[in-house]
Amino acid sequence: MDGRRRRFEPAQPFQLTDESPVYVISVAAQLSGLHPQTLRQYDRLGLVSPDRTAGRGRRYSARDIELLRQVQQLSQDEGINLAGIKRIIELENQVSALKARVAELQGMVEGAASAMQQREAAVHASYRRDLVPYQDVQQTSALVVWRPRRDQG
Repeated sequence: MDGRRRRFEPAQPFQLTDESPVYVISVAAQLSGLHPQTLRQYDRLGLVSPDRTAGRGRRYSARDIELLRQVQQLSQDEGINLAGIKRIIELENQVSALKARVAELQGMVEGAASAMQQREAAVHASYRRDLVPYQDVQQTSALVVWRPRRDQG
C-alpha cells in the first residue's frame, strides 16, 4: 500500500469485502505461505500494511493476503529485492489511482457533452418557425445605375 496505516470502516455493518480486515497474523501467514515474522517485517517496511485493532493487533484482509503472495512471488521467482518490490507496489497503486481518476474525468466529460447537447437542442427548439429560409441569389453581370430624380420646377 502507501505505507500509511489505514482504518477500516465498513460501508454497511456485517458486510464482508476483499478489504475487510478479518485475518489475524497467524491465519494470514498460513494463507499466504509465509512465516508470521516475515509478515511483521513486510509491515515494518511498508510493503503490506494491515489494519490494526484497538489493541494494535494486525488484521489482514483478503486483498492483503493476495499482496503478500505477490510480494513473495516477486521476491523468490523474479529475484527482486524488497526495495524494488515496494517501488513496484507504489507504482501499481499510482496507476490504479490514475485509472480511477481518468474514469472519473471521462464521466465528467460525457456529462458535460450531454448537457451541452441538451442546451443546443433547447436553443434550436426556440427558433421561430415563421422565418423564410435564405436562398442564395444568382448573381448576374448586369449593371444597374441609380440616378436621383431632379425636381422639375
